[in-house]
Amino acid sequence: MIRKFIYLEWKQFFRSANFSQSLAVKIFTIIGVLYFSALFTLMGISTFFIIQEELPNEDPFILVNNYLIYWFLIDLTYRFFFQKMPTVRIIPLMTLPISKKKIIHYLLGKTIFSVFNILPVMFFLPFIVVLIIMDYPAIHVIPWFFAIMIMEACINFINFLIDKSTVWFASFIVVLALLIGFQKFEIIDFTEYFGTIFYTIYLYPYLLILMLGLLYFIYHLNYTFIRRDFYIDTRLSHKKKAISTHTLSWLDRFGTMSIFLKNDIRLIWRNKRPQQVLLIAVFMLFYGLIFFTNETYDDSTLMKVFVALITTGGFLFSFGQYVPSWDSEYYKLLMSQNILYRKYIESKWWLMIVSVILSLILTTPYIYFGWDIYYLFIACAFFNMGVNSYITILGGVYNRIPVKLNVKAKAFENMKGFSFIQLFIGLPKLIAPLIIFYPFYIFVSFNAGIFALIVVGIIGLLLKNILLDQIVKIYQEEKYDTIQAYSENS
Repeated sequence: MIRKFIYLEWKQFFRSANFSQSLAVKIFTIIGVLYFSALFTLMGISTFFIIQEELPNEDPFILVNNYLIYWFLIDLTYRFFFQKMPTVRIIPLMTLPISKKKIIHYLLGKTIFSVFNILPVMFFLPFIVVLIIMDYPAIHVIPWFFAIMIMEACINFINFLIDKSTVWFASFIVVLALLIGFQKFEIIDFTEYFGTIFYTIYLYPYLLILMLGLLYFIYHLNYTFIRRDFYIDTRLSHKKKAISTHTLSWLDRFGTMSIFLKNDIRLIWRNKRPQQVLLIAVFMLFYGLIFFTNETYDDSTLMKVFVALITTGGFLFSFGQYVPSWDSEYYKLLMSQNILYRKYIESKWWLMIVSVILSLILTTPYIYFGWDIYYLFIACAFFNMGVNSYITILGGVYNRIPVKLNVKAKAFENMKGFSFIQLFIGLPKLIAPLIIFYPFYIFVSFNAGIFALIVVGIIGLLLKNILLDQIVKIYQEEKYDTIQAYSENS
């Protein structure tokens, strides 16, 4: 039966209308897998020796055990964002004499053959080889390796469950933040407790059976979850949702533009995909902590500019890149209405401006790392508002892949929408501020670089009407191509 399923998927792939695009994506994916596999293998070989050299009084194996909890939690986080769950066209199979049990087992089994399960193997396999070479007993090390792989399989199936619920994912992020916070401020060190679990399996390999029991339990949860709704009526029917009908009357002061602003706010409030983008923007507010808490980056001023740019422009970059694709499901209807295109584009621009201002306010705690850092945030916020907001909206003209509002995005999902024009337009968003800042920083001072970014940002804001008028003209010229592209790809 498995051979039959594979045969059906093989035909589905080669007979697809998007065969050439799917093939290109597969090739890029394979290249990426090979690159990261080599990288993880190198890390697996070198980790033991790096720890041994940097921390000569520590046992590298025990230290790796202690920090496995962070490995698994981070693994779960990037799986949530990037692991695309394999899909099987279930509805046609439901009408065939194939048992539900076989279809569900095939669907779940298919999730195991993911690049996210290959990379841990590429890291831990060389690591245990090094352990065995360094005289750790193979009879204990090999079961420990299988325990790690079983845990990875558990995370794979946990991700399958939380992929259906943002609440579950947010809970995991809170747990991760608490663990890091407790350890950072030396309140409770969970790493030793967690490390003890896997070190105990290393000492007593027969405990591996408990890990198998855990895997069976989580797999059974997934099986039950899918089996519960495994009926053709459930698949074909649409769930009725209660819709919140806030009037958002406080936006009426913006006149005609308020219609589009209300539409965007409701779109974010009601749909999974924009909520996911909003969540990413919130995470980007913490992006600076990775660099400002690490002494390695103390002298890297350009990196600080880059971080300030990303932190204050998280929503601008992540939400803005899909304008006007956010409205792709009803874009044809929208364009057939008697609306002012200028107001439509301007509403998107104002949404990004407000997001940058809010991000700047929310990054106020970065003053803890010094006022010069926060001045850099202010300068990059001005640059994002005065320059990057226009570039982002302009880039949207050439992004003609529709967005499914209630389907979460995964890795490589938007590869079909990639074009060199978008790349050409998008690069200045990250490179231009560095080019403007650096000469002033080198030949004058740090403050001069900040001042230059602020001046450029203010000039951009003052030229708002001129720039938006030019962008609107381009949108109008491309309007019918955009409508056609949304119709073909939807």
